[in-house]
Amino acid sequence: MAEEKTHYMTLEGKQKLEEELEFLKTEKRKEVVERIKVARSFGDLSENSEYDSAKEEQAFVEGRISTLEKMIRDAVIIKEDETNTSVVSLGKTVRFVELPDGDEEEYTIVGSAESDPFEGKISNDSPMAQSLLGKSVGNKVTVNTPAGEMEVKILEVK
Repeated sequence: MAEEKTHYMTLEGKQKLEEELEFLKTEKRKEVVERIKVARSFGDLSENSEYDSAKEEQAFVEGRISTLEKMIRDAVIIKEDETNTSVVSLGKTVRFVELPDGDEEEYTIVGSAESDPFEGKISNDSPMAQSLLGKSVGNKVTVNTPAGEMEVKILEVK
């Protein structure tokens, strides 16, 4: 039996996944079925690119539905710990400065299901998060990145 993977996420992140799942099940499935019907009406399926494309989309949608159902089923909601704002943990936002150049960055550490670096949300599985988790305000931390090591100093945890 395959190993079950826990998916850490915020309540907001879980709700977004549930909304996407509902959309795929209620609307997107119907659209794809309609595309397949239309493509079948074109005749010979052996050389019908519309039909092939619609079937590929159907496989993608069904795969995504399956993935979302599993992620939601295995979700562990990150509870916000308001009391300890000095230690970096899952669900917390951490602000740090890169040493020695002084560039400040801020990220919220979330589960991989809702990570989006462009929105300032990094996965708890990322090298950056792995290096920061459990550290405190004022700590200097060495982060192993694909581009090499970098050192940061934690300024704030909220």
